[in-house]
Amino acid sequence: MAHLLVIGASRGIGLETVKRGLELGHRMRGLSRSGVQLDDPNFEPFTGDATSTDDLKVALAGIDAVIMTLGIKEGVSMLWKKVTLFSDATSALIPAMEAMGPDRIVALTGIGTSESISALSTLERMGHSALLGEPYKDKTRQEDLIRASSLRWTFARPVILTNGKRTESYKVLTDPKDWRMGLISRRDVADFLVKAATDESLVGQAPVLTR
Repeated sequence: MAHLLVIGASRGIGLETVKRGLELGHRMRGLSRSGVQLDDPNFEPFTGDATSTDDLKVALAGIDAVIMTLGIKEGVSMLWKKVTLFSDATSALIPAMEAMGPDRIVALTGIGTSESISALSTLERMGHSALLGEPYKDKTRQEDLIRASSLRWTFARPVILTNGKRTESYKVLTDPKDWRMGLISRRDVADFLVKAATDESLVGQAPVLTR
């Protein structure tokens, strides 16, 4: 089993990723500003700043792969306020990983980043740009930074998220011609993230995830 670091582990998909990793028998370390309270001998909470190279270097010790699940607090201000969290954290993480390892990263981004914007219809693009334009510009910057690094990467690009149960019957669409919008539960995304971290066949892939 692997020793996995989840960055952004306090809530949402990050927390579900920690829980799923433990269920699958991995050792899990969760980095967040607020800390994570889980009673499991295979879980280690780590309180730190995802944009601090010093904090990241400590959190990376002994880790086999990194799962990056950072998110921002949703609000009307994200309609116009520039977002830099994803690229700032990635800019701190890459040199830390390149200096001391590991070299395997799975980054949660989303459909609408980089070339995956082509999967959206004109109407979908308009809505996506209006509601999520600033966060997804930064997620695209994040992907670009990781592509330019020496890391072995996978991008996970889920469609519209729900709070449904884990089904494990979701689709992993690696071929751009199959990309489409849809729904997927946060628990299914977490299942993919954990499994992708130890799946060599997904290195260099950026699948869209949908049910």
